[in-house]
Amino acid sequence: MASTDSTGPRGDAQSSSPNEIRALSALAFDDLRRFPGAIRDMHLGIAERAFRGIGPAGRPVQLIHDALSSRAYGAIAAGASGLGKAVDTAMARRGIGEHVSLSTTQKGSFGLAVLNGLIGDQLARDRSALAQPTSVRVQGEQIGLDESSLRDAFPNASGRLAVFIHGLTGDEFCWSWGAEDAYGVRLAAELDCTAAYLRYNSGRHISENGRTVAALLEELVQAWPVDVRQIALVGHSMGGLVARSAAHQADEHDQEWVRRVGHIVSLGTPHLGAPLEQGAHRAAVALHALPETRMLSNFLRRRSAGIRDLRHGSLVDEDWRGRDPEALRAVACREVPLLPGATHCFVSATVTRDPRHPLGRLLGDILVHVPSATGQRKTRRIPFRDEHGHHVGSTHHLALLNHPEVYERLRDWLATAPEARGAPARDSTGSRRSTPGALRITKS
Repeated sequence: MASTDSTGPRGDAQSSSPNEIRALSALAFDDLRRFPGAIRDMHLGIAERAFRGIGPAGRPVQLIHDALSSRAYGAIAAGASGLGKAVDTAMARRGIGEHVSLSTTQKGSFGLAVLNGLIGDQLARDRSALAQPTSVRVQGEQIGLDESSLRDAFPNASGRLAVFIHGLTGDEFCWSWGAEDAYGVRLAAELDCTAAYLRYNSGRHISENGRTVAALLEELVQAWPVDVRQIALVGHSMGGLVARSAAHQADEHDQEWVRRVGHIVSLGTPHLGAPLEQGAHRAAVALHALPETRMLSNFLRRRSAGIRDLRHGSLVDEDWRGRDPEALRAVACREVPLLPGATHCFVSATVTRDPRHPLGRLLGDILVHVPSATGQRKTRRIPFRDEHGHHVGSTHHLALLNHPEVYERLRDWLATAPEARGAPARDSTGSRRSTPGALRITKS
């Protein structure tokens, strides 16, 4: 499968004035058109098993039944398609949606973020107005990457940048959930950091988003109103993988911005994969085995490329290009080195105070387990330094977006000058050895 990014460094698949209302209507009718076909397949699958029990004598009746059923479901689908075209024509004639922007409002942006997370790769391929481009946002508005636009958007721009990258089905608004001040506001006051919040289509492959984020940051740094001395990348969940992918690809292509990255911080990031995606993958394969359940399998198979990449935490194109996404035994993903010279920090969480509690081990933070967030399993390890890790107890995945304890650690990390990574200490068996202060466990 080729990359869907064919519209420039920001992956902007939108026209200059997209009509998001009409695009949303068209998508709804398209799904309505497909739904009878899915019901038909389940119907015929159940009927096939029933006729099989009758034997050869029932074959003529089965042929008539299948033909009539297919024609009936086809007529319903055609009706839905015709209705969709009629509605779109009427909306175009009346100018409905021409002056409405869903993507710049908090509620509208959230709806589009969920949609992009679920089927964003399809939206990008179709060049839908609903596909969200990789961009810098301020109060929902996309900011141009020229010095004049950036100076207007960031009148107090400093030479230290903190770039915030949301996770799956998220947007830049999510960083302010649950508190008055987002991390960026407090970092500006205490460390003189300027926060830049990114938005991207989380349904695309992580490697594709990493590439467009890297290209965007190259433009951003070149046009920034003052000289950029240091950059910190802060990613929540999938955003941590996008940050690592962007830094890796920028390093490979010798982009200027990546030489100024001092910290890469991941908050609840599934570096070694997410259990929900792993379960969805196995369920899709199992359900596809029977005609009666194939409709459910096809529904699960519609999940986006970005969600699929969470199975193992894939960061590069070679993990998915030319490979069967439905293969049960997937080829191991490529291990990507950490960016040299940057301090790599990570936060894990569990719903229990003690991460060693059986429930905490089972649920993690509801979406990500501690071994994946810390990059430490017996069979696979990310070479993070233990002293750059932190654990938050009695909390959940989304709380990491705006949590007082997480902010304290983030501020302390960014207040410390980055230093070149050394090789982690190992014991006589070759395993990593914990150092004093390793993976701080906080019971709160």
